[in-house]
Amino acid sequence: MGLEEKLPSGVLLSTVEGLAGYFRKASFWPATFGLACCAIEMMTFGAPRYDSGRFGMEVFRPSPRQADLMIVAGRVSQKMAPVLRQIYDQMPGPKWVLAMGVCASSGGMFNNYAVVQGVDHVVPVDMYLPGCPPRPEMLIDAIFKLRDSIQHTQLGADRNAEIREQEAAALAALPTSAQKGLLR
Repeated sequence: MGLEEKLPSGVLLSTVEGLAGYFRKASFWPATFGLACCAIEMMTFGAPRYDSGRFGMEVFRPSPRQADLMIVAGRVSQKMAPVLRQIYDQMPGPKWVLAMGVCASSGGMFNNYAVVQGVDHVVPVDMYLPGCPPRPEMLIDAIFKLRDSIQHTQLGADRNAEIREQEAAALAALPTSAQKGLLR
């Protein structure tokens, strides 16, 4: 049951957005920003057992000018935050950020003046990966979810309209302090 049986007369139709999304999702070049124990799990993801090469990510780029995905693994100190932002600014667009671990996502157990309480205070984050430290399988799952969202991202004027809609929805959302949970 190949592709030939599913297509009438061997004709395949698609959109430019669909093709661009397919090519973007299939060729991540990650820039590593390993700062703590989560970096060991990220290195394990690149090792032969989990083999990031299966997903088109076999080369972790040493230069931000060659990368389009930044994986921030571990806690970010106040001294490291400007360096993180500089590396993010040097990456060519389109670019994505994955916050790996609870420390990168929210500061973790380090609630003090020296640690940034979430890397989203420094760079915009596209995907949060919880865990302390998260396993390589969880990183693979987060990358698949990020790839799915990238494939369905619109381009050009459609993308600008999508961003405006997301910003309007975020501004209209109920503040966290007013939300009713299960305990209230």
